[in-house]
Amino acid sequence: MDFQDLAKRFKEIFQEDEYRSFFAPGRINLIGEHTDYNGGHVFPCAITKGTYALARKRSDHKVRMYSMNFEQLGMIEFDLNNLDYDDAHNWANYPKGMLRYLRENGYSIQTGVDVLFYGNIPNGAGLSSSASIELVSGVMFENLFDLKIDRVELVKIGQQVENKFIGVNSGIMDQFAIGMGKENAGILLNCDTLDYKYAPLELEKHLILIMNTNKRRELADSKYNERRSECEQALELFKQELNVEALGNISSTQFEQNKHLISDSIIQKRAKHAIYENERTLQALRALKEGNLDEFGRLMDASHISLRDDYEVTGIELDTLVAAAWAQDGVLGARMTGAGFGGCAIAIVEKDKAQAIIESIGAIYAEKIGYKADFYEVSIGDGAKVLTKEYIF
Repeated sequence: MDFQDLAKRFKEIFQEDEYRSFFAPGRINLIGEHTDYNGGHVFPCAITKGTYALARKRSDHKVRMYSMNFEQLGMIEFDLNNLDYDDAHNWANYPKGMLRYLRENGYSIQTGVDVLFYGNIPNGAGLSSSASIELVSGVMFENLFDLKIDRVELVKIGQQVENKFIGVNSGIMDQFAIGMGKENAGILLNCDTLDYKYAPLELEKHLILIMNTNKRRELADSKYNERRSECEQALELFKQELNVEALGNISSTQFEQNKHLISDSIIQKRAKHAIYENERTLQALRALKEGNLDEFGRLMDASHISLRDDYEVTGIELDTLVAAAWAQDGVLGARMTGAGFGGCAIAIVEKDKAQAIIESIGAIYAEKIGYKADFYEVSIGDGAKVLTKEYIF
């Protein structure tokens, strides 16, 4: 699928030649996992795979949306004056929610649109295809209707759609990374305050390898809620001695001095991960600012070990991929990324060894797990943006 194919399909479906084009990336979290709801830091970046939208304004109130990824669902149509959630509208509820909340936040969108969507983010891999479609829709509406929207405001509206319209209780990291991403940079983000810093991530001789277990993350939601609850219990116990609002406010030294407050070894391990992982994330920023990629890789490895042993959210599939990556020459670091229990792991690998690394990890994984993993080589790209018509991907 290239851009010319998309342009041709737009003309076939909507019988129109005029359109404008937009893109929003997917995201990975380089380090800082399960820290966001604990008042800590995350370190995501935008990737070069994402969601494309070709769109034109209409002169009436009709909204027509078509996805190349869900062609079996055909054209999805609704009226600008009825923007309620509708199960039958499936994937289109994400752009529909953006339209609704932009209008509710006071932005003037008075006519409908025709939109063709296409995404090359693997479905169910945990690379945030939902936030990608939210942000590409936001940038599309912003530009088609000449709205002036502060980008952080647009990010917050995307999270509003996810939480209130779709009904998923997620944090703001996904929308933030996708809306605010910058080529060759990671983002150190405090999820509580939305304070953020860009960190240079110049991977001249390396690339990011995304390794998809191809296991759907069936357990992720229930275990996510369980881990949140365990961390909340830990925080209440620490509050007996410490004046803190979140586990992310506690240093590793304070943890070691006060861990006796938590008699349950499981709850203690959960708190240890949240606190040490937050420190690793801050150390990762320092390593990158010093141009120390080796140290960054070491912190990634330590993150996975903590997620495996203390937070217990990896599982045999992710552990097999990561251990296989660690065994390869040319891998700087590897860890799971996302909620866990399936989904993806990431590795930073030498470009000229990437193909051999993929083949070796793939063979180890298939032999142990019984089915194959998928691999995607990506670079760190820009956040959601307008494209020129000549854009090639």
